[in-house]
Amino acid sequence: MTPSEDPVAAVVKPRVSVIICAYTLDRWQLLQRALLSVVAQDQVPHEVLLCVDHNPAMFERCDEELPPLVAGAPWTLQVMQNRFDTRLGGARTTAAEIATGDVLVFLDDDAAATPNWLRMLTKNYEDPTVVAVGGAPIARYETQRPPWLPLECNWIFGCAYRGMPEHVGPIDHMIGANMSVRRELLMSWGGFQSDNHDDMDLSHRAIHAHGPTAVIYDPTAIVHHFVPSSRLTWNYFWRRCFFVNKGKVAAFRELGQASNLKAEFRFVARSLTRAVGYEGRALLKGDLYAPVRYLALVTAIALGGAGAVAGRLR
Repeated sequence: MTPSEDPVAAVVKPRVSVIICAYTLDRWQLLQRALLSVVAQDQVPHEVLLCVDHNPAMFERCDEELPPLVAGAPWTLQVMQNRFDTRLGGARTTAAEIATGDVLVFLDDDAAATPNWLRMLTKNYEDPTVVAVGGAPIARYETQRPPWLPLECNWIFGCAYRGMPEHVGPIDHMIGANMSVRRELLMSWGGFQSDNHDDMDLSHRAIHAHGPTAVIYDPTAIVHHFVPSSRLTWNYFWRRCFFVNKGKVAAFRELGQASNLKAEFRFVARSLTRAVGYEGRALLKGDLYAPVRYLALVTAIALGGAGAVAGRLR
């Protein structure tokens, strides 16, 4: 068999553009850590782009100090400013327009990738029917996690939560801190169409256009997503549950026919059912916070529903 007849040899690995967006110098050390984690990848990306979101002072510092930080990498860091009036969605679109890779990989500025992250994430694109792949952003807490906080609610931090698939397979909604997409698909509708819900918007549009198996979740593609102590409070918890779901209403309107609530309904049904078993076993082992966590989960779902109602009324 000649190399051209060999199906393995015929697989062409896509060129990968890694995109990081940043907006505040308060995360300077975390941003440096994120960049160095890309340097340490066992698969070399085609290019790395950093888009600074409406912060001229930060752009100047990034443009001056970060290229030398990654000078030993086999790629050159491109630093740019968000050219749109919007925030994260606009920053990601700005970088996506400039990128020349076949696949765009998005990493948050406060997340550090494991060395095999890029390889595990992008190997899924060997299947031509796959158009987007999400990985697992694992929470890295600044301080001890509160015992009342249910693991099902880690989504409020932009982190993988209990109930997500444990093996590679289709998913309804990728998490923005660790996701990727074929560039051609994203640019076919002009980039990200939602600012605060860009990951949901991308997931829904991709599934609507290419079917439910076109968006894949790979839990072996891991980044460690920093969670500051300020987010481990009841005030942050209830506000995220309410206002994220309130904001989704407008995002759903923009999605048109791609809009649906399947992911939300599946989350509610799966979480409430499985948490009974998880927390029941924990209670039997002497964990007195188990019923508190279940009550917090029920409260989170109720707050999410109230947010959705408030969004519709608005």
